[in-house]
Amino acid sequence: MVTAARPLTYPLSVRPLGPNWYATVMGTAVVATAGAALPSNVPGLRGALTGVWALSLLLLLALGRAAHWTRHRDQARAHLLDPATAPFYGCLAMALLAVGGGGLTVGRDWVGLRAAVALDAVLFTAGTVLGLAAAVAVPYLMAVRHRVEPGQVTPVWLLPLVAPMVSAAVGPLLVPHLPPGQARETLLVFCFALFGLSLLATLVMLPLVFARLVTGGPLPLALTPTLFLVLGPLGQSATAVGAFADVAPGVVPEPYSEGFGILAVLYGVPVMGFALLWFLLAAALVLRARRHGMRFSMTWWSFTFPVGTCVTGAEALGRHTGLLAYAGPALVLYAVLVAAWGTAVAGTVRGLLRGELLAAPGPGPAAPRPVTVRTTSGAVR
Repeated sequence: MVTAARPLTYPLSVRPLGPNWYATVMGTAVVATAGAALPSNVPGLRGALTGVWALSLLLLLALGRAAHWTRHRDQARAHLLDPATAPFYGCLAMALLAVGGGGLTVGRDWVGLRAAVALDAVLFTAGTVLGLAAAVAVPYLMAVRHRVEPGQVTPVWLLPLVAPMVSAAVGPLLVPHLPPGQARETLLVFCFALFGLSLLATLVMLPLVFARLVTGGPLPLALTPTLFLVLGPLGQSATAVGAFADVAPGVVPEPYSEGFGILAVLYGVPVMGFALLWFLLAAALVLRARRHGMRFSMTWWSFTFPVGTCVTGAEALGRHTGLLAYAGPALVLYAVLVAAWGTAVAGTVRGLLRGELLAAPGPGPAAPRPVTVRTTSGAVR
């Protein structure tokens, strides 16, 4: 549903901000982390990536979800009970994890290694706890409180299930900074368990998304960009197994250490092949939606983080196969990522200035009520 443009008034209320706004943090952070591993020596690139990561940190602080729950508890609970908005709570967890991982990847150039490790440790812990909570709570609410029909399935449902995969991908960055022995091995095995948890949950949900697409026809125009969310678990899982293989030597005994290296290739190659197939399918449907009048909405941030995970997945395969053939796709995908990020940033700033993305809030319900119909309040704002 498109609302009429309204002039921006100050001060802005954060009451309407849903958890979907954390997609801006994720999409910004991945530009920095994905660019850090590119096979390029462009002068000034590292400094620019550090600046982008700093921007993601500022966005994370500005969106402060704890303050929203404290000051606008009724609205926050309404978001949780809205079947269109609740899955976006996975974005909160992934935003924490993306910024934390980016701190160790590029942010350490600005804040120093010790501060980067401390920041990542805090954000990884918080993001993992919230991600696991979302992976349980959101499906639970969908089963007992939300009322949804098979035709209402969208790729947004994948978001809370992907959050533990992001933990699995960024957690190995902390392994070398732990004491040798049990601590390092425990964290690596824990990340591997998160990988399995998220992968199997995604395999349960993904057939529903594909079945909805082929039997129910194209998604509504505003939701069409969310098709790119399917790339998230694909690229992130390939990134995760590559990260396991990076740190496994000396952390786990043989033959498990070598097994992680084998898994990085035997799993990553076919999964990234399927990611390419889905990328082309999703792109074709987005072009169709654009021809039919699709306008900018916050769902356009779906073009950023999932594509970024495919960049890091291709980079991981390049490291572990030694094939230069993965360098080219990584560069092309990164160019797509930067273009998508720039477009999303421009659209978001323009929408804020016009008052289209932050409408004046109405009174919240006195008490949370069971949701019986699907809305689009959180999905298209």
